[in-house]
Parts: sequence; C-alpha cells; structure tokens
Amino acid sequence: MRTTRRASRILMGAAAALAATLVVSAPAALAHDPETKEGAAAIAAFMADHEPAERTAAVTGAEVPCENGMAGDYPCKNVDLQSVLPLSDIGGGNGNDIWGWTDASTGKEYAIMGRTNGTAFVDVTTPTSPVYLGNLPSHNGTSSSWRDVKVYNDHAFVVADAISGHGMQVFDLTRLRNVTSPQTFTEDAHYNDFGPAHNIVINTDSGYAYAVGSDTCNAGPHIVDISTPKSPVAAGCVGGDGYTHDAQCVNYAGPDADYAGREICMNSNEDTLTIEDVTDKANPVQVSRTGYSGANYTHQGWFTEDQQYFVLDDELDESNNRRDQRTRTYIFDVSDLDNPAHIGTHIADVTAIDHNQYVKGDHVYQANYQAGLRILDVTGVGSGSLSEVAYFDIYPSGDAAEFNGAWSVYPYFDSGTVIISGIEQGLVVVKPDLSGSATTEFSSTDSVRIKAGSTVTSAIDVSGIDGSAPTALEVAPEITHRTPSALVIDLVAPDGAVYPLKADGEALQPSYTVDASASPASGTWQLRITDTRNGGKPGELTSWSLRF
Repeated sequence: MRTTRRASRILMGAAAALAATLVVSAPAALAHDPETKEGAAAIAAFMADHEPAERTAAVTGAEVPCENGMAGDYPCKNVDLQSVLPLSDIGGGNGNDIWGWTDASTGKEYAIMGRTNGTAFVDVTTPTSPVYLGNLPSHNGTSSSWRDVKVYNDHAFVVADAISGHGMQVFDLTRLRNVTSPQTFTEDAHYNDFGPAHNIVINTDSGYAYAVGSDTCNAGPHIVDISTPKSPVAAGCVGGDGYTHDAQCVNYAGPDADYAGREICMNSNEDTLTIEDVTDKANPVQVSRTGYSGANYTHQGWFTEDQQYFVLDDELDESNNRRDQRTRTYIFDVSDLDNPAHIGTHIADVTAIDHNQYVKGDHVYQANYQAGLRILDVTGVGSGSLSEVAYFDIYPSGDAAEFNGAWSVYPYFDSGTVIISGIEQGLVVVKPDLSGSATTEFSSTDSVRIKAGSTVTSAIDVSGIDGSAPTALEVAPEITHRTPSALVIDLVAPDGAVYPLKADGEALQPSYTVDASASPASGTWQLRITDTRNGGKPGELTSWSLRF
C-alpha cells in the first residue's frame, strides 16, 4: 500500500528537511504521514482546531471530590480531582504526551509531560500538591506540536516530530531527586540516527526502543538497543508496511503458542493493525496485516493483560462520520496472531475523538480529547464488549469530535494516581474510585435493515450472569432512519417478557434504561423494532448493546 516515498514531504506548505538514515531511508516523517490522504487530513484537522493554552489558576491544596456529577468545574463520574497545573506553571506552550516514573529508591512518583517547547518534570507524590521541577528543551531548541516520551531503567527517552535533527533525547531521571527549584535541564545522551519521529515505543522487558513515524525505516519502527540507556545503539528497521503511527511491543506471553517468548510489535499503521515479529532485529517478520470496517486512521491500541485481546482507536472515524460522531473503540481477538478478528466495537454515549489508551487490570484508560479521561471495564471484552464505568472531562465546554482537551493518560502509579495531559489545560491529576463500578456489556454489530411497515428483530446471547437482570438495564441501539419518530422499539427478555422502550411518535434516544429484574439475566435477548410508516426508504439498525 505504502511501498514508495516521495523525495520530500510537505506539511502545511513547508518542506521538511531530510534527516539521517539507518537501513531503509525515507524523507522526514511529520506527525500523521502527510504522504497519505488519511495522514494529510489528520494534520489539517488538528491544526484547524488549535486553541491557545488556557489562562486559569492552578487547583492545588486539597482534593475536589466528584459529587453530583461534578468535581469543581469538571464533569465527572467515579473520579476525584487532585490538582491542576496550567501550562504557564510548567514551562508554557501547549501540551501533548505524558508518561510517569516511580523512583524505586524513594517511592516518589513523577509526571513527565511533553509540551510544544519541551518536556516538563513534576513531582506528583502528593497529588494535591504537585511540584514543578523543570524543563528539558527540545534538542536544537525548536518547538513541535507532537512530542512523545517513555521510560526505561530510570531514564526518560524523548522524541519530537517536525523537528529536523531532534533524534532521541536521553535524560537520567535520578537527577530529579535533588532538585529544590525549577531548572532548565540538559540531556544526558543523544541518539541521532533519525531526526524527527512521531512516537517512541519501549519494551521494558527486552530493553529495546522503537521510534515510529521517523525519517528512516520507511517511517516504520526504527529499533534502538537501550539496554545501556546512556549509550543507545541502532539495532534494526521494520519498514515493510510503511508508516507506523504508534505501537505496543512486548515479550509475548499470550495464548498463541506459535509465538511464545517472541518479541511482538502491534503496529497501528494508518488503516491496519499490523503485527510484526521483531525477535531477530535484523530480520523482522510480518505476522499479519488486518484491516477493519470503519477504518479512517488507525491510531493506537493496547493489549489486554492476558494478551488475548487488543483494543484499538481510530483518530478520524468520528470526525469523518457526519451521521454519528460518538467515540468508537475497536475490539480484536488476537489469540491467533496470524489471523486477528474484529469481534466488536464499543460505541460511547458522547461524541469525541479517541486518542491514546492504556490497559491496567480490568480497565482501559482512554484520553479522548474533548471528552477527557474515560475509563472502561474490559471484563466483557471476550464478547466484543466494553462498558464505561468512570470519566473526568477536562474540557467541559464541549464534547465535539475535535482536537482539543485530553492528549494522553498515564494510569500505572501504584498509588492509584492518574495523570492526564491537556493540550490547552496542562497537567491534570486525578484519582479514580472504581470500587463497585464494574458493569458487563454485551453487544451485536450485525446490521438489520428496517423496511417501512415491517417488524425486525436482532438477538444478543447473554451468558455468565447469574440471577435476575438489573433494575437499571441499559439498552443502547444505534439506528439510522429518516423518520426515527415512526419507530416502535421493545426489548424482549429471555423469558418472553416485553419491555417497551419507545412508542410511535417519540424521539429516538441513544440509550434507554428499564427495570428488567422480573426476567433472568442470561439467555437470548431481542431488540424488536417496528417501522409504522406506509412507505419510504429503509432505515438500519447498525448495532445495539445491553449493559448489566
């Protein structure tokens, strides 16, 4: 698909400089691959939505609990606000990526937040009183809207896009132990075998870093041995499928015995999930390349902890869908790495673009731009379902499918503190309370045509839930129809009981809640839809879900 590269690339009318090459050379990669229609569209949309940093006061000193759906000025559910440091308090610019570091010697927790003009380091050990420690400027001192950082062996590794010659900065995080006032830091080492790169991926179990979307390796993963952090060494290239936007690389311990103990990269390659075996760095092997219905810009994803499933986000499927811009998360069964299967799509209740997501335990933590942090339960992932159990909206002024608000999230501190990077907001520190919040979702993505004057049904088989259905069973149908008010919708339980959801003449709602406690939970549930019109173009039930 992307087997050739032009001699130069154009981003917003400016030519990008060529940079150093490794094994397979390519012109400078600039954020979303501008050589493709999808990448150029993503760049244009991102720049069009640009807003300056918010000029607000810091929120520190005491926890702001989530009460009655609000934590201070922020809409929330099961997430308490700890603090907010605006960008002006952590070095200025606009925000982008974020990661975290726990000092094993002291137990202190630190946020490492990318900004357009550098990388900020913040002590968040006391989450209600974060302390800004200083800034690491870009290599070459210039700015970029896209910066990325990861951590390995007490060192931070930083890349930036659209900066010729930036390469990879290495910063010894143990230097933060003795900082008493904000500083301007210098890097401890620099790797210059690539120039700009969109993301940095690190397999902490193998000691290898993967720079993706760089000006080398045909914009695929550029492999670096970082086992000695201050002496990074080039190790290989993965260029066979062109531009990689983001990835997760692991020492594989999942259910596919063919790849046990192999080093596997799950690459988000613009329109496919592309899986590579990178065990032999000099001879990587493509395992599979999988597209999916609805692909607009395959952006980023993460394994569940058992490595049997993979949740994936697409950065343009919401904004390009004029009929329905609700956030979508694609669920893949990857128990057979040679043949991944798309088994479901979670459709959120809000409209927003999804950006970065990370799995911890039974939950996936998503940074979904204007919708902020969204936390989904993944225990039903085997049935192709996720269910939202908590959220914290750092962009309360709207939930449009636009590029503002939460860029990324880091949920891996042992303390339970979660840090969010806001493009305009700065560093937002929160603490979720997920006790008793678990729900289970079952869904069907089989489309059903709804003809005028007809009655149609769609079934969902529910299993593994003992006893009765809940008193607040949520039913979420996704229907496209020219006259939705003409539809009559009922839920039919496994015991044949009928629960009316919508009468003729009523407006169609994105979800309905019914007391179904008189019926058993497990069994076959049906959504029954009657189109009362005498004529007209058919509508469609594209998917529906049940949340227990």
